[in-house]
Amino acid sequence: MRKTKENSSITLIDVANAAGVSAITVSRALRTPHVVSARSRQKVEAAVEKLGYVPDAAASALASNRTDIIGLLIPSLSNSVFSDVIRGIYDEVEDKPYSIQIGNFRYRPLTEEKLIRRFLRQKPAGLIVSGLDQTKVSKDLLLSASCPVVQIMDFDEDAAGNMIGFSHFQAGAAAARHLRDQGYRRIGFLGARMDPRTQRRLAGFERELSNDDSLFSPDRVVVTSASSSVTLGTELLSELLARAPDSDAIFCNNDDLAIGALLEAQRRGIRIPEDFGICGFNDLEMSKHLSPGLTSISTPRYEIGSKAVSAIVSALSSDPAGLKTKIDLGFELTPRGSTVQKGSAAKL
Repeated sequence: MRKTKENSSITLIDVANAAGVSAITVSRALRTPHVVSARSRQKVEAAVEKLGYVPDAAASALASNRTDIIGLLIPSLSNSVFSDVIRGIYDEVEDKPYSIQIGNFRYRPLTEEKLIRRFLRQKPAGLIVSGLDQTKVSKDLLLSASCPVVQIMDFDEDAAGNMIGFSHFQAGAAAARHLRDQGYRRIGFLGARMDPRTQRRLAGFERELSNDDSLFSPDRVVVTSASSSVTLGTELLSELLARAPDSDAIFCNNDDLAIGALLEAQRRGIRIPEDFGICGFNDLEMSKHLSPGLTSISTPRYEIGSKAVSAIVSALSSDPAGLKTKIDLGFELTPRGSTVQKGSAAKL
């Protein structure tokens, strides 16, 4: 029911009287429904619907020292990678007495710092933050927050705080190993945006190939601060081939670039995977439907979002200040036709 002047003054006591239960039962039914019997919960829900009662979030925050908001800070709303994370978060919170508020810091550390301050002033029930690479001020704010905080999309056993994600360094190393094991010997890297997670993928890639100078050369690393796109992938591959025409494989820091590179290679008449191998990252839905299919590293984005909410809700039901979780969900390299020839384990 839409809130009007007539029902705007309806109180929690009014709902309790209409439902025939105590005010504390109403409060629990609205905030923590799992601790209230199904019968009482149904009575409260019916009274709320009949009266058109809308809880006062500000008053609730004063009473409990927190709102029912779980804040989510991510660097991009347009990046499809984060849409999977958001879907996992919303699916997990759907039957719980919390709602999600999103802040987009657009890969800007100082904007992220400002948003963290703003969110914490609003007394959130919890905070989910993408990445581990905040400013010192932001790190201190997160570590001293009075609500459960989970950092997602990355993993570092030695880093402070709670985190759910995977190692981008190890993912980059895995891509390099795969291309090397398929027989490619002049392997390049294409990267865009170059945020900290992409930099860690490149570091793992370089480390894995650094023992053999013939496998790795700085000339075959082509990166830009521009945003990723399929078009940019075509441009970066063109630059790589102009700079190092003998290159025979690439690892791209995401599937957008890899798809663009695949299209550009095909336009040039380069045989994939016989003459040139391409490995992407994130394993987007369309990657498996290309011809040839794109080898890519699958990342557990949906699970990361879902488990972050679960961790926060679990802490809120026991000890909000006692959350201690570090979960490495890992990744999986999925070989497809862009690097693996049919009937052959390695490139000849």
